[in-house]
Amino acid sequence: MSDRSGIFAGEDPFAIARRWLDEAVATEINDPNAVALATVDPEQMPNVRIVLLKEIEQAAFVFYTNYGSKKAQEIETSGKAALVMHWKSLRRQIRVRGLVEKEDGDKADEYFASRSLKSRLGAWASRQSAPLASRGSLVAEVAKITASHGVNPKRPPFWGGYRITPLEIEFWADGEFRLHDRFRWTRATVYEGWEVSRLNP
Repeated sequence: MSDRSGIFAGEDPFAIARRWLDEAVATEINDPNAVALATVDPEQMPNVRIVLLKEIEQAAFVFYTNYGSKKAQEIETSGKAALVMHWKSLRRQIRVRGLVEKEDGDKADEYFASRSLKSRLGAWASRQSAPLASRGSLVAEVAKITASHGVNPKRPPFWGGYRITPLEIEFWADGEFRLHDRFRWTRATVYEGWEVSRLNP
């Protein structure tokens, strides 16, 4: 199949991804869980932006956002997304492509409640991706939300998570003379087993 060993060893790609992320937490200066998230709009024009990955589950990658945001609208239309994690200190990256579903239940409530109060109030105040008249108007909206929602605001109905269940995961590590190591895990559906292949740099 391939000659995977060392940092690539293992039969569960999610376990490998969690191991790499744990290593990045110890080496990256800022936001080791930052990922570039790619979506496509109805005209097939791609969009990419940085979001914070909140969890690598047993079988999915999870992040949270405003459901009214551009990325959320594009996810709802296509049902698909891709992300890449890149760690300069480790000289590694992970690419993920797959199907997306909402995380809009107790788990989302629990995560929202764990955020700082200012972040929770900000989530209520921001109409993410919509035009904004001024920063002052946003600050005023936060003050209004603070007065109406108090010190323990519940999760807004327009805010929650997305879970990317991959059909493809690629692990990449820097190699000497640009002879990098790349292993791609693929499957036709989320119910099938993985096939692993080594790729040219």
